[in-house]
Amino acid sequence: MIIGVDIGTSVTKASLLRRDGTALVTHSRRSTLHRRPGGRVEHDPAEVLDSARTVIRDVAAAAERADEPVEALALTGQGDGLWLRDADGEPVGPAISWLDARATGVLDRWRGSGVERRLHELTGAGLFPGSAGPLLAHLAEHEPERLERATVAGYCVDTIVHRLTGEITVDVSDASLPFLDPRTRTYSAEALRVCGLDAYAGLLAEPAPPKTLFALTADNARMLGLPSGLPVSAGPFDLPACAIGSGVREVGEGSLVIGTTLGCQVLRDEVEIGAGGETAGMWLATPLPEHHLRVMPAMVGTANLDWVLGMVGADTDELDTMLDATEPGAGGVGALSFLSTSGERAPFVDPHARGQFTGLSLETTRADLVRAMCEALAYAARHNLEAAGLTGEVSACGGGARSARWSQIFADVLGRPLHLPQEEGAGARGAAMTAWDALGDPVDRERWAAARWTVRPRAEVAGFYERGYREYLAALDRARPHWAPVS
Repeated sequence: MIIGVDIGTSVTKASLLRRDGTALVTHSRRSTLHRRPGGRVEHDPAEVLDSARTVIRDVAAAAERADEPVEALALTGQGDGLWLRDADGEPVGPAISWLDARATGVLDRWRGSGVERRLHELTGAGLFPGSAGPLLAHLAEHEPERLERATVAGYCVDTIVHRLTGEITVDVSDASLPFLDPRTRTYSAEALRVCGLDAYAGLLAEPAPPKTLFALTADNARMLGLPSGLPVSAGPFDLPACAIGSGVREVGEGSLVIGTTLGCQVLRDEVEIGAGGETAGMWLATPLPEHHLRVMPAMVGTANLDWVLGMVGADTDELDTMLDATEPGAGGVGALSFLSTSGERAPFVDPHARGQFTGLSLETTRADLVRAMCEALAYAARHNLEAAGLTGEVSACGGGARSARWSQIFADVLGRPLHLPQEEGAGARGAAMTAWDALGDPVDRERWAAARWTVRPRAEVAGFYERGYREYLAALDRARPHWAPVS
């Protein structure tokens, strides 16, 4: 069995996974997301490391009680942001979350000067304030001493791997954002130069080759109750791990992660980076060199739902009941779902994007507001998946997929069957599948895919949601010219 660990934005989970994809046991632990003035959103790396060690130790103890040998430790977790550390893996200041907005000014300058478009042409990376490029530039301007003290400018997963194994590394999926050319799987010196960051090239760890495994150190092994030298797999990060773990196997198939971010991605067999158009989304290298993921990760997903439920005085347990209380179209209420402080990054980039409700009246109910936001997120998912080149089936996962009614809305808006896992934890399962591949003992992917259940679109609402989607796109076009920096 393998311990799969997913170090999320606010929760770290570890599962003891069987080869059929089922979990013998799962433990979770919350970590704190610190929101500070100036759009700063940070983690305490020590707290995140402690959360990972705690859930791994709990699952390792369960494996020992069940007399189940652990073959490997497989890690995945949040991507983007910036996690600075020294040669020993100790943090150099707080970790900066992908939700951070401090680099909005950098991104505005890069957009005006052409840097953003040039970088997109070089690596296919769409920038947003919480991505590593703008964050490095912001620190170089405002806190250069932090960069001078750092040995590595990395991400969440490789930070934890560094502390557990002593190795300085990064998965190609994380490294793809934004300086790696996914076609060659090497860093682009020109991309760093264009951003004015070539002096910091030495902070970027070299991506590990496919099927690389690291070894758990003796000290960590004693702390976790695992064998010294246990193989450790370091990635991919959560979005590609979810695509793998939710059953995406064929080119053209899509993955929808209904989580804190609305992660929309399509498996592709070639990278198409062209000039012109929106400088949005990203191309990720995957564990298979012949496959790439075209990713359109909207900034906010279930956080929108949490916000609107809080505004109407409800909680997530009431979601399906509220959706049952209103019809498709939410009584004429429409919404745009751009609630993130740092704007939107897919399928367009605008750090000043903002959400809205329209069609309100004195007859509008609490349930109408909730349904309008749920439908808006489904429209956003379709917009992103189509922009990513979707041609096949769609698999979904994440906390939002637990709602049967919301999953039905997604299927209806997409006009495609939506495949859902029998159990949660697609990211940890994708990391575990990658680890079994590296061990030379791959799992039966067809068996894993066959264990999914399917929500099918309803023919009777197909026309309504097709019109609704067109109206959503028109509302977006009307809104975009009015977004502007807040003075």
